[in-house]
Amino acid sequence: MGWLSLATALTAIEAAAVIAFALSGVVAAARKRLDAVGVCMVAGLAAFGGGTVRDVLLDRRPFFWVEHALWLWVLLGLCVGAMSFLRSRHLSPTLRAMQWPDAIGLGLFTANGTQIALVEGMPAIVAVLMGMITGTFGGVLRDIVCNEIPTAFADHRPYAICAFAGGWALVAAQALQWPGEVGLLLSIVLATGLRAWALRTGFTLPRWEADEPGPPR
Repeated sequence: MGWLSLATALTAIEAAAVIAFALSGVVAAARKRLDAVGVCMVAGLAAFGGGTVRDVLLDRRPFFWVEHALWLWVLLGLCVGAMSFLRSRHLSPTLRAMQWPDAIGLGLFTANGTQIALVEGMPAIVAVLMGMITGTFGGVLRDIVCNEIPTAFADHRPYAICAFAGGWALVAAQALQWPGEVGLLLSIVLATGLRAWALRTGFTLPRWEADEPGPPR
């Protein structure tokens, strides 16, 4: 992949992740029947929230959406276009329609966040956690604003764990001195693939089962 620099790959990945998570935000807002301002706000939180939290923790400036302000216009256009499409086709936004762009964005943002933290010289475990934060916090903020328990915590299917695994795949690829673009691709495929597999199979993680309260003693 000599024709594709690592910096270009990171920019392309972040742009694709912004679009994927913005779409999940549009669907989530549509399901709650929010107005146009609400749709744009939820889409923006989903698209930029995880990366912004990562950059705050790493003390990186400027934020992605400040440095590349064009993406704010892309976000607005995407919201208008997606809502017009849903209305013209009389499509009903469903939870399943939100899950797939969310899974794609999870993998893309995980790889991007992990790589950025590694470039900043962070230890491997910190870089992986930064990737996990980048991949999950946009969805967490989206769900909180929509008055939902975040999907990352509530549906019991692997979510943050998928990002965690994807982050370690990138760290391992770099330790093996594989090309940077290969490591990014491996991280994306693993994180997204694991989430997609969980959605397709319905696999769930063990959940906390509180004991039934017994009679008072």
